[in-house]
Amino acid sequence: MTDRNSSSRPSQVITLGCRLNSYESEVMRGHAETAGLDGAIIVNTCAVTSEAVRTARQTIRRAAKDHPEAPIIVTGCAAQIDADMFAEMPEVTRVIGNHEKMQAETWQPVDLLGGTEKIRVNDIMSVKETAAHLIDGMDGRARAYVQVQNGCDHRCTFCIIPYGRGNSRSVPAGDVVRMVQRLVETGHYEVVLTGVDLTSWGADLPGAPQLGNLVQRILKLVPQLKQLRISSIDAIEMDEALFDVMSDPRIAPFMHLSLQHGDNLMLKRMKRRHSREQAIELATRLRDARPDLALGADIIAGFPTETESAFENSLRLIEECDIAFLHAFPYSPRPGTPAARMPQLEKSVIKQRAARLRAAGQVVLEKHFQQYVGRETDVLIERDQQGRLPDFTPVKFETHSGEAGRPIRAQIIGHDKTRLKAQAL
Repeated sequence: MTDRNSSSRPSQVITLGCRLNSYESEVMRGHAETAGLDGAIIVNTCAVTSEAVRTARQTIRRAAKDHPEAPIIVTGCAAQIDADMFAEMPEVTRVIGNHEKMQAETWQPVDLLGGTEKIRVNDIMSVKETAAHLIDGMDGRARAYVQVQNGCDHRCTFCIIPYGRGNSRSVPAGDVVRMVQRLVETGHYEVVLTGVDLTSWGADLPGAPQLGNLVQRILKLVPQLKQLRISSIDAIEMDEALFDVMSDPRIAPFMHLSLQHGDNLMLKRMKRRHSREQAIELATRLRDARPDLALGADIIAGFPTETESAFENSLRLIEECDIAFLHAFPYSPRPGTPAARMPQLEKSVIKQRAARLRAAGQVVLEKHFQQYVGRETDVLIERDQQGRLPDFTPVKFETHSGEAGRPIRAQIIGHDKTRLKAQAL
């Protein structure tokens, strides 16, 4: 093991991957500061693709080169799934599991950096509960993220994440409400509910409440909350109570759908639980409940056995569901998943199809932008000259805008194909 002495500088957290990782990085940062862990480099890894794991290894090597005296602590999904691989890297001081990283006692310097035990990773499948953690926010005072759920009970054929996150576990509603209340009291305008499989929230709690029940409870018990945002949802799991509450003006008019494909055969081979028709029906029903709603979605290009006609079904789905905020991913085989053993497409085909998806998404995005040009609207300021509309559309001001974390009235004067341009009124 490489011996690295800590210094008096605060520990640095490098976050790779999803928004949930970003949230958990802030929890770890708080634990490290409270424990007095100085001078360490904490790498919070992602395992969603082989490329994500390769990036994690490169990040570790670069950190070791830039900070040769710093202990390097590796955690996150890639570390949980393949702890031995990271432990074999001479740059790495400790490998910490996904459950362990969220525990305050893990970050005590004497325990964390002492001894010779390089791997501290337990069986994630044995974890039955998810504790509530409070952070003061990630986007200044504009919004704060509350993790209400972790893990996943589903086994999509392309996904390794359940083996990094474990089975689905929910934070009790009372704990969530208390966190939201605290964040509102500390000045946050918007709260975002987040999780690995958010719409499975409550299935493991007494009485098996659903996500819509939690949202209704938050809105009722925290009347001072200005805006509540719901992050990515599974297309087949949206419950009736959540549909009912979508018309509440305090619900942000944006929904990100986990669609993954637009062809029914591909969806079956992915082991997704919805059909193409159900995805279109969901988008239609959401807009009926909330006409000002904007939609985002994940779609994978080049899944094994994907034909040109199957791919074109994904292309059409972008327009049919009016997906303004598209995340198009080129398929990358992840060792340990069933899809990695299926007949693979040529990388050049996958790359080209991903580009075609992005081009189709750009058409819808620019149409979405254009509807705002010339209008007056509220913009929540995130930082100097940058903000977002309630439907999460990014906005850039030409001059200094306003105080971070507060909405201002603005005139939309155009767009640059990536965000709206505005003038404060």
